[in-house]
Amino acid sequence: MRNLIGLTGSISVIIPCYRCSSTILRAINSVISQSLMPAEIILVDDCSGDETLTILMNLEEAYSGIVKVIRMSENKGPASARNLGWSHASQDYIAFLDADDSWHPEKLQIQYTFMNQHDDIPLSGHLCSIMGDVEPGSTLPASQLFSEITRISLIFKNPFYTPSIMIKRNLPIRFDENKRYAEDFFLWQTIAFQGLRIVRLNSVLANIHKPLYGASGLSAHMWKMEIGELKCLATLFRSGSIGLVLYICSTTFSLFKFARRLLIIKARNICDLR
Repeated sequence: MRNLIGLTGSISVIIPCYRCSSTILRAINSVISQSLMPAEIILVDDCSGDETLTILMNLEEAYSGIVKVIRMSENKGPASARNLGWSHASQDYIAFLDADDSWHPEKLQIQYTFMNQHDDIPLSGHLCSIMGDVEPGSTLPASQLFSEITRISLIFKNPFYTPSIMIKRNLPIRFDENKRYAEDFFLWQTIAFQGLRIVRLNSVLANIHKPLYGASGLSAHMWKMEIGELKCLATLFRSGSIGLVLYICSTTFSLFKFARRLLIIKARNICDLR
């Protein structure tokens, strides 16, 4: 067991876990290697039904006092798992990590410092490395440290991967548990359309260890993900957050992106066969 004594921030890390026995240790190691430690790490087992829960319980024993395991009685998906972890969180800020991804060692220190310096910002994200093709870290000048994310831009593109998000715990908004796809995107949209500020730190502070689309896991269900995104736009339209013209433009653009992804995957598969 590592000695975890060091600088600690008022941060609850939440990791939804579903059949992640082959990747969860990498994720956890990236958390306990942070230059600024979180006060707690909440692992939510989404009724995995394999050896995942045993590994999580071993982690809770090894890192007693910081790692907490919560068991769901049935599989409900990442939105429910994150919300359950959120309801058990005790710290001022929540940082989300997926069980198959990892963080740069200074991620929490950089983002937590930023959030404390900008109390009017309830949610921030940052850039990520995909499949390790970019080294984490940044030497950006101060003028480029972060970018404002507008409501309109959030209609056309999700600027964040969930493992990049840090959010204020006391926000009254949660992930929509009726959505198994694009539930994270819808949360960012909901927050933005309530008039709250959202920003992106222009530093690479996390590694996504899977291709953007067409890989195993949730990312393989591309059509379901597309349907999820279209349902988010429909919900915004029905609520009056966006008008008809913007709704038509955004859904058309979403379908165009989907078709482009299919072509990229087809081209990639052809190259792999050669």
